[in-house]
Amino acid sequence: MASQHLSQDEFFGGLEKLFNHRKGSDHGAVYLIQKRLTHDQEGPAPTPDSPFPDLSPSQPMPIIFRASNGKSGKSKGDKVKLSTVVKPHELDAFYSRYAEVCKAGMTALKPRDRSKKKAKARKKKATS
Repeated sequence: MASQHLSQDEFFGGLEKLFNHRKGSDHGAVYLIQKRLTHDQEGPAPTPDSPFPDLSPSQPMPIIFRASNGKSGKSKGDKVKLSTVVKPHELDAFYSRYAEVCKAGMTALKPRDRSKKKAKARKKKATS
């Protein structure tokens, strides 16, 4: 099953929704992943003679960006998966907008409460 990549505008809209949904929750996560797209769907697929893609291509490779809420199963709600492919010449504009959306989405997030972990470490240190 081939997954369909969103346009950049659809990706940013979905990413904003992920962050906004997270703002009202006490817990949860938004996972952001980016990696080089090693083969393009229009390009040649790996063959038995050449199963590995060219790691030193003559032209820059596109980048795939993914975002997910990490949820799975019925009890936790529906898992949201977003992805888009960005061509090398579009990266500067994409990164500018990506940074804006991520900064806006992360301002309302609360830092993790690590006081229990620190208290446990202090207690363990005091007993030894």
